[in-house]
Amino acid sequence: MTAPAPGTTVLTVEDLKVHLPTEAGTLKAVDGVGFTLKAGSTLGLVGESGSGKSLTSKTLLRLNPEDFDEAGRITLHATDDHDELEILSLDPKGPLVRTVRGRRIAMIFQEPMTAFSPLYTIGNQIIEAILLHTTSDRHEARQICLAMMAKVGIADADRRIDQYPHEFSGGMLQRALIAMALSCSPEILIADEPTTALDVTIQAQVLELISQLQEELGMAVLFITHDLAVVAEVCDEVAVMYLGKVVEQAPVREIFKNPRHPYTRGLLRSIPRLGMGRRERLYAIEGTVPQAIDLPPMCGFYDRCAHRIDGVCNTATPQLLPVAPQHQVRCFLEDPDIASGSKPAEPVPEPATSPTAHRAPTAAEPKEQR
Repeated sequence: MTAPAPGTTVLTVEDLKVHLPTEAGTLKAVDGVGFTLKAGSTLGLVGESGSGKSLTSKTLLRLNPEDFDEAGRITLHATDDHDELEILSLDPKGPLVRTVRGRRIAMIFQEPMTAFSPLYTIGNQIIEAILLHTTSDRHEARQICLAMMAKVGIADADRRIDQYPHEFSGGMLQRALIAMALSCSPEILIADEPTTALDVTIQAQVLELISQLQEELGMAVLFITHDLAVVAEVCDEVAVMYLGKVVEQAPVREIFKNPRHPYTRGLLRSIPRLGMGRRERLYAIEGTVPQAIDLPPMCGFYDRCAHRIDGVCNTATPQLLPVAPQHQVRCFLEDPDIASGSKPAEPVPEPATSPTAHRAPTAAEPKEQR
Protein backbone atom coordinates (compact mmCIF):
# COMPACT_ATOMS: atom_id res chain seq x y z
CA MET A 1 0.00 0.00 0.00
CA THR A 2 1.23 3.50 -0.87
CA ALA A 3 1.43 5.71 2.20
CA PRO A 4 -0.20 9.18 1.94
CA ALA A 5 2.23 12.07 1.60
CA PRO A 6 3.19 13.67 4.94
CA GLY A 7 0.73 16.38 5.91
CA THR A 8 -2.09 14.94 3.81
CA THR A 9 -5.44 14.95 5.62
CA VAL A 10 -6.51 11.32 6.01
CA LEU A 11 -9.50 11.68 8.37
CA THR A 12 -11.92 14.50 9.16
CA VAL A 13 -14.34 14.42 12.10
CA GLU A 14 -17.10 17.05 12.11
CA ASP A 15 -19.66 17.71 14.88
CA LEU A 16 -19.50 14.12 16.14
CA LYS A 17 -22.18 13.26 18.70
CA VAL A 18 -22.68 10.01 20.59
CA HIS A 19 -25.72 10.01 22.85
CA LEU A 20 -27.13 7.22 24.98
CA PRO A 21 -30.77 7.19 26.13
CA THR A 22 -31.02 6.27 29.82
CA GLU A 23 -33.81 6.17 32.40
CA ALA A 24 -32.49 9.44 33.84
CA GLY A 25 -32.38 11.17 30.45
CA THR A 26 -30.07 11.43 27.43
CA LEU A 27 -26.40 10.96 28.24
CA LYS A 28 -24.38 13.17 25.87
CA ALA A 29 -21.11 11.25 26.09
CA VAL A 30 -19.65 12.90 22.98
CA ASP A 31 -21.23 16.22 22.04
CA GLY A 32 -19.96 17.99 18.95
CA VAL A 33 -16.34 16.86 18.65
CA GLY A 34 -14.34 17.79 15.55
CA PHE A 35 -10.72 17.35 14.46
CA THR A 36 -8.55 16.23 11.55
CA LEU A 37 -5.78 13.65 11.33
CA LYS A 38 -2.84 14.15 8.98
CA ALA A 39 -0.38 11.61 7.66
CA GLY A 40 2.83 11.53 9.67
CA SER A 41 1.40 13.60 12.54
CA THR A 42 0.11 12.74 16.01
CA LEU A 43 -2.98 14.27 17.59
CA GLY A 44 -3.24 13.86 21.35
CA LEU A 45 -6.74 13.54 22.81
CA VAL A 46 -6.50 14.55 26.47
CA GLY A 47 -8.95 14.70 29.35
CA GLU A 48 -10.18 13.16 32.58
CA SER A 49 -11.76 9.72 32.68
CA GLY A 50 -15.29 9.96 31.33
CA SER A 51 -14.60 12.95 29.06
CA GLY A 52 -15.43 10.94 25.94
CA LYS A 53 -11.94 10.19 24.58
CA SER A 54 -12.21 6.41 24.18
CA LEU A 55 -15.82 6.58 23.00
CA THR A 56 -14.74 8.99 20.26
CA SER A 57 -12.07 6.57 19.09
CA LYS A 58 -14.43 3.58 19.09
CA THR A 59 -16.92 5.53 17.00
CA LEU A 60 -14.28 5.90 14.28
CA LEU A 61 -14.43 2.10 13.94
CA ARG A 62 -18.20 1.74 14.52
CA LEU A 63 -17.61 -0.33 17.66
CA ASN A 64 -20.35 1.21 19.81
CA PRO A 65 -23.43 -0.77 20.90
CA GLU A 66 -26.52 -0.49 18.70
CA ASP A 67 -28.49 1.56 21.24
CA PHE A 68 -26.00 4.45 21.02
CA ASP A 69 -27.25 7.35 18.88
CA GLU A 70 -24.45 8.55 16.59
CA ALA A 71 -24.54 11.70 14.48
CA GLY A 72 -22.14 13.99 12.68
CA ARG A 73 -19.69 13.25 9.91
CA ILE A 74 -16.53 11.10 9.85
CA THR A 75 -14.77 11.22 6.49
CA LEU A 76 -12.01 8.75 5.69
CA HIS A 77 -10.40 10.41 2.72
CA ALA A 78 -9.47 8.72 -0.54
CA THR A 79 -5.95 7.45 -1.19
CA ASP A 80 -4.22 5.92 -4.21
CA ASP A 81 -5.48 2.52 -3.02
CA HIS A 82 -8.87 3.31 -1.43
CA ASP A 83 -12.01 5.34 -2.06
CA GLU A 84 -13.40 8.01 0.25
CA LEU A 85 -15.77 6.67 2.89
CA GLU A 86 -18.29 8.21 5.27
CA ILE A 87 -17.80 6.03 8.33
CA LEU A 88 -21.14 6.73 10.03
CA SER A 89 -23.01 5.67 6.88
CA LEU A 90 -21.47 2.19 7.00
CA ASP A 91 -23.30 -0.79 8.46
CA PRO A 92 -21.38 -1.60 11.67
CA LYS A 93 -21.82 -5.32 10.87
CA GLY A 94 -21.40 -5.03 7.11
CA PRO A 95 -18.52 -6.10 4.89
CA LEU A 96 -17.41 -2.58 3.98
CA VAL A 97 -16.66 -1.51 7.55
CA ARG A 98 -14.53 -4.64 7.93
CA THR A 99 -12.27 -3.34 5.17
CA VAL A 100 -11.70 -0.27 7.35
CA ARG A 101 -11.02 -1.99 10.68
CA GLY A 102 -7.46 -3.21 10.76
CA ARG A 103 -6.77 -2.33 7.14
CA ARG A 104 -7.18 1.46 7.05
CA ILE A 105 -7.68 2.24 10.76
CA ALA A 106 -6.03 0.09 13.41
CA MET A 107 -6.32 0.36 17.18
CA ILE A 108 -4.09 -0.47 20.11
CA PHE A 109 -6.47 -1.16 22.97
CA GLN A 110 -5.92 -0.03 26.54
CA GLU A 111 -5.41 -3.41 28.24
CA PRO A 112 -3.04 -5.78 26.40
CA MET A 113 -3.75 -8.49 28.98
CA THR A 114 -7.38 -8.77 27.82
CA ALA A 115 -7.02 -7.79 24.15
CA PHE A 116 -5.86 -11.26 23.08
CA SER A 117 -7.93 -14.44 23.27
CA PRO A 118 -6.32 -16.94 25.67
CA LEU A 119 -7.43 -19.84 23.44
CA TYR A 120 -5.23 -19.08 20.44
CA THR A 121 -1.53 -18.45 19.96
CA ILE A 122 -0.25 -14.92 19.48
CA GLY A 123 0.80 -15.82 15.94
CA ASN A 124 -2.62 -17.16 14.98
CA GLN A 125 -4.30 -13.96 16.12
CA ILE A 126 -1.92 -11.69 14.21
CA ILE A 127 -2.02 -13.92 11.12
CA GLU A 128 -5.83 -13.82 11.11
CA ALA A 129 -5.75 -10.06 10.45
CA ILE A 130 -3.13 -10.47 7.73
CA LEU A 131 -5.16 -13.20 5.98
CA LEU A 132 -8.24 -10.99 6.11
CA HIS A 133 -6.66 -7.86 4.65
CA THR A 134 -3.34 -8.60 2.94
CA THR A 135 -2.91 -12.12 1.52
CA SER A 136 -4.72 -15.45 1.40
CA ASP A 137 -1.45 -17.40 1.46
CA ARG A 138 -0.98 -18.70 5.02
CA HIS A 139 2.79 -19.21 4.62
CA GLU A 140 3.23 -15.64 3.37
CA ALA A 141 1.04 -14.37 6.21
CA ARG A 142 3.23 -16.19 8.73
CA GLN A 143 6.35 -14.57 7.26
CA ILE A 144 4.74 -11.13 7.47
CA CYS A 145 3.81 -11.84 11.09
CA LEU A 146 7.36 -12.93 11.94
CA ALA A 147 8.81 -9.81 10.31
CA MET A 148 6.42 -7.54 12.18
CA MET A 149 7.08 -9.24 15.52
CA ALA A 150 10.79 -8.74 15.00
CA LYS A 151 10.22 -5.11 13.99
CA VAL A 152 8.44 -4.32 17.25
CA GLY A 153 11.27 -5.83 19.27
CA ILE A 154 9.98 -9.32 20.15
CA ALA A 155 13.11 -11.45 20.38
CA ASP A 156 13.14 -15.06 19.16
CA ALA A 157 10.02 -14.49 17.05
CA ASP A 158 10.24 -18.01 15.49
CA ARG A 159 9.47 -19.49 18.90
CA ARG A 160 7.29 -16.73 20.28
CA ILE A 161 4.86 -16.86 17.35
CA ASP A 162 3.50 -20.20 18.57
CA GLN A 163 3.15 -19.21 22.23
CA TYR A 164 -0.07 -18.27 24.01
CA PRO A 165 -0.82 -14.88 25.61
CA HIS A 166 -0.22 -16.18 29.14
CA GLU A 167 3.39 -16.94 28.16
CA PHE A 168 4.05 -13.25 27.37
CA SER A 169 4.84 -10.50 29.84
CA GLY A 170 2.77 -7.32 29.84
CA GLY A 171 5.38 -5.45 27.82
CA MET A 172 5.67 -8.23 25.25
CA LEU A 173 1.88 -8.42 24.94
CA GLN A 174 1.78 -4.69 24.24
CA ARG A 175 4.42 -5.15 21.55
CA ALA A 176 2.42 -8.03 20.06
CA LEU A 177 -0.66 -5.82 20.07
CA ILE A 178 1.27 -3.13 18.19
CA ALA A 179 2.48 -5.79 15.74
CA MET A 180 -1.12 -6.87 15.11
CA ALA A 181 -2.27 -3.26 14.64
CA LEU A 182 0.49 -2.45 12.15
CA SER A 183 0.63 -5.78 10.31
CA CYS A 184 -1.57 -4.44 7.49
CA SER A 185 0.13 -1.02 7.23
CA PRO A 186 -2.88 1.12 8.24
CA GLU A 187 -3.25 4.79 7.34
CA ILE A 188 -4.34 5.63 10.90
CA LEU A 189 -3.31 4.19 14.25
CA ILE A 190 -5.47 4.80 17.33
CA ALA A 191 -3.47 4.31 20.53
CA ASP A 192 -5.86 4.24 23.51
CA GLU A 193 -3.78 4.67 26.68
CA PRO A 194 -1.16 2.24 25.30
CA THR A 195 1.15 2.50 28.33
CA THR A 196 -1.39 2.29 31.18
CA ALA A 197 -0.64 -1.24 32.44
CA LEU A 198 3.12 -1.18 31.88
CA ASP A 199 6.05 -0.43 34.16
CA VAL A 200 8.20 2.65 33.72
CA THR A 201 10.92 1.28 31.47
CA ILE A 202 8.52 -0.62 29.23
CA GLN A 203 6.31 2.47 28.90
CA ALA A 204 9.25 4.47 27.56
CA GLN A 205 10.13 1.71 25.10
CA VAL A 206 6.55 1.48 23.80
CA LEU A 207 6.33 5.25 23.26
CA GLU A 208 9.64 5.23 21.39
CA LEU A 209 8.50 2.23 19.32
CA ILE A 210 5.26 3.91 18.23
CA SER A 211 7.17 7.05 17.20
CA GLN A 212 9.71 5.08 15.21
CA LEU A 213 7.07 3.03 13.39
CA GLN A 214 5.04 6.15 12.63
CA GLU A 215 8.07 7.77 11.03
CA GLU A 216 8.80 4.63 9.05
CA LEU A 217 5.22 3.96 7.86
CA GLY A 218 4.01 7.57 7.55
CA MET A 219 0.71 6.92 9.32
CA ALA A 220 -1.43 9.35 11.30
CA VAL A 221 -1.72 8.63 15.03
CA LEU A 222 -4.57 9.47 17.39
CA PHE A 223 -2.99 9.21 20.85
CA ILE A 224 -5.48 9.03 23.72
CA THR A 225 -4.12 9.71 27.19
CA HIS A 226 -4.60 11.62 30.44
CA ASP A 227 -0.85 12.12 30.92
CA LEU A 228 0.23 15.57 29.71
CA ALA A 229 3.92 14.66 29.98
CA VAL A 230 3.36 11.91 27.40
CA VAL A 231 1.51 14.41 25.22
CA ALA A 232 4.51 16.75 25.27
CA GLU A 233 6.73 13.81 24.35
CA VAL A 234 4.90 12.29 21.39
CA CYS A 235 2.21 14.65 20.02
CA ASP A 236 2.26 17.39 17.39
CA GLU A 237 -1.19 18.76 18.22
CA VAL A 238 -3.42 18.50 21.29
CA ALA A 239 -7.20 18.47 21.71
CA VAL A 240 -8.33 18.82 25.34
CA MET A 241 -11.72 17.22 26.03
CA TYR A 242 -14.12 17.97 28.87
CA LEU A 243 -17.65 16.65 29.29
CA GLY A 244 -17.82 15.29 25.75
CA LYS A 245 -16.55 18.45 24.05
CA VAL A 246 -13.20 19.72 22.81
CA VAL A 247 -12.53 22.80 24.98
CA GLU A 248 -9.12 23.70 23.55
CA GLN A 249 -7.10 22.61 20.55
CA ALA A 250 -3.68 23.82 19.42
CA PRO A 251 -0.17 22.68 18.46
CA VAL A 252 1.59 21.06 21.41
CA ARG A 253 4.04 23.93 21.88
CA GLU A 254 1.19 26.45 22.00
CA ILE A 255 -0.77 24.42 24.57
CA PHE A 256 2.18 24.27 26.96
CA LYS A 257 3.39 27.84 26.42
CA ASN A 258 0.04 29.60 26.20
CA PRO A 259 -2.91 27.59 27.58
CA ARG A 260 -6.10 29.66 27.30
CA HIS A 261 -8.91 27.57 28.76
CA PRO A 262 -9.16 27.48 32.59
CA TYR A 263 -9.46 23.68 32.47
CA THR A 264 -6.25 23.31 30.45
CA ARG A 265 -4.44 25.63 32.86
CA GLY A 266 -5.71 23.54 35.75
CA LEU A 267 -4.45 20.32 34.18
CA LEU A 268 -1.00 21.82 33.64
CA ARG A 269 -0.82 23.19 37.19
CA SER A 270 -1.69 19.77 38.62
CA ILE A 271 1.44 18.12 37.18
CA PRO A 272 4.09 17.35 39.85
CA ARG A 273 7.19 19.42 39.26
CA LEU A 274 10.82 19.00 40.20
CA GLY A 275 11.87 20.84 43.33
CA MET A 276 8.49 20.69 45.09
CA GLY A 277 8.78 20.84 48.85
CA ARG A 278 7.89 17.81 50.91
CA ARG A 279 4.90 19.59 52.44
CA GLU A 280 3.82 21.32 49.24
CA ARG A 281 0.47 20.02 48.05
CA LEU A 282 -0.35 19.30 44.43
CA TYR A 283 -2.79 21.68 42.79
CA ALA A 284 -6.23 20.14 42.26
CA ILE A 285 -9.17 21.39 40.21
CA GLU A 286 -12.03 21.88 42.64
CA GLY A 287 -15.29 19.97 42.24
CA THR A 288 -16.15 16.99 40.09
CA VAL A 289 -17.20 16.43 36.51
CA PRO A 290 -21.02 16.69 36.27
CA GLN A 291 -23.06 13.98 34.60
CA ALA A 292 -23.71 14.81 30.96
CA ILE A 293 -27.44 14.12 31.27
CA ASP A 294 -29.93 16.79 30.18
CA LEU A 295 -27.59 19.65 31.07
CA PRO A 296 -29.00 23.16 30.54
CA PRO A 297 -27.33 25.52 28.02
CA MET A 298 -24.18 26.59 29.88
CA CYS A 299 -20.44 26.04 30.05
CA GLY A 300 -19.80 22.51 31.32
CA PHE A 301 -16.86 23.78 33.38
CA TYR A 302 -18.88 26.57 35.04
CA ASP A 303 -19.18 25.01 38.53
CA ARG A 304 -15.42 24.36 38.73
CA CYS A 305 -14.10 27.55 37.12
CA ALA A 306 -12.55 30.29 39.26
CA HIS A 307 -12.99 32.85 36.43
CA ARG A 308 -16.62 32.21 35.50
CA ILE A 309 -18.86 35.12 34.58
CA ASP A 310 -22.23 34.85 36.28
CA GLY A 311 -25.07 35.58 33.92
CA VAL A 312 -22.93 34.58 30.93
CA CYS A 313 -21.19 31.26 31.48
CA ASN A 314 -24.29 29.73 33.08
CA THR A 315 -26.80 30.92 30.47
CA ALA A 316 -25.38 29.76 27.12
CA THR A 317 -23.03 27.14 25.66
CA PRO A 318 -19.69 28.60 24.49
CA GLN A 319 -18.46 27.90 20.98
CA LEU A 320 -14.93 27.12 19.80
CA LEU A 321 -13.27 30.44 19.03
CA PRO A 322 -10.01 31.01 17.13
CA VAL A 323 -7.60 32.88 19.41
CA ALA A 324 -4.35 32.38 17.47
CA PRO A 325 -3.23 30.53 14.33
CA GLN A 326 -4.30 26.87 14.73
CA HIS A 327 -5.45 27.61 18.30
CA GLN A 328 -9.13 27.31 19.28
CA VAL A 329 -10.74 27.69 22.72
CA ARG A 330 -14.30 27.07 23.95
CA CYS A 331 -14.56 29.83 26.56
CA PHE A 332 -16.52 33.06 26.98
CA LEU A 333 -13.41 34.68 28.47
CA GLU A 334 -11.90 34.58 24.99
CA ASP A 335 -14.94 36.12 23.27
CA PRO A 336 -14.18 39.82 22.63
CA ASP A 337 -17.90 40.58 22.46
CA ILE A 338 -18.46 39.29 26.01
CA ALA A 339 -15.27 39.59 28.02
CA SER A 340 -13.35 42.86 28.20
CA GLY A 341 -10.27 43.98 30.06
CA SER A 342 -7.49 41.75 31.28
CA LYS A 343 -8.20 38.25 32.55
CA PRO A 344 -6.68 36.98 35.78
CA ALA A 345 -3.61 34.99 34.88
CA GLU A 346 -2.70 31.72 36.52
CA PRO A 347 0.97 30.72 36.72
CA VAL A 348 1.57 27.53 34.76
CA PRO A 349 4.73 25.66 35.77
CA GLU A 350 6.51 23.56 33.22
CA PRO A 351 5.53 19.88 33.38
CA ALA A 352 8.00 17.75 35.30
CA THR A 353 9.34 14.34 34.56
CA SER A 354 6.54 11.80 34.15
CA PRO A 355 7.02 8.11 34.89
CA THR A 356 5.58 7.41 31.45
CA ALA A 357 7.99 9.59 29.51
CA HIS A 358 11.52 8.46 28.82
CA ARG A 359 12.79 11.92 29.60
CA ALA A 360 11.27 15.07 31.04
CA PRO A 361 9.30 17.04 28.42
CA THR A 362 9.33 20.80 28.71
CA ALA A 363 7.14 23.50 27.30
CA ALA A 364 10.13 24.98 25.52
CA GLU A 365 10.99 21.72 23.78
CA PRO A 366 7.99 20.25 21.94
CA LYS A 367 8.11 17.03 19.97
CA GLU A 368 8.94 18.60 16.64
CA GLN A 369 12.19 20.08 17.97
CA ARG A 370 13.56 16.88 19.52
